[in-house]
Amino acid sequence: MQGYQVTFFTQQDRMHGQTPLAQWLLEEARRLGVRGATLSGALQGLGHDGSVHAINLFDVSDQPVQVTLVASDEELQRLFAHLEQQQVQVFYMKVAAEFGTLGVQPAAP
Repeated sequence: MQGYQVTFFTQQDRMHGQTPLAQWLLEEARRLGVRGATLSGALQGLGHDGSVHAINLFDVSDQPVQVTLVASDEELQRLFAHLEQQQVQVFYMKVAAEFGTLGVQPAAP
């Protein structure tokens, strides 16, 4: 299948309403039918403004986090339209990707 790999970059303390933005992005992707996404945390990162963001022993609020997903063009258009409607401001990277599943699917119970 053809589509895109998209990674959203943010920090642990960025919120959308009462929910951390990264978790909100993950849930909205699921709700809108994106088939797979992963939320990852990093130890340290360099922001687009040149500032260093890092996790430390006493404070995890500045931890760099990213949400990576693989989606068809239709799924991604639906997600981006929703993010625009919700006025979400977040940096992202989008790369064309071929994706699929290898192997035999297990039988349903």
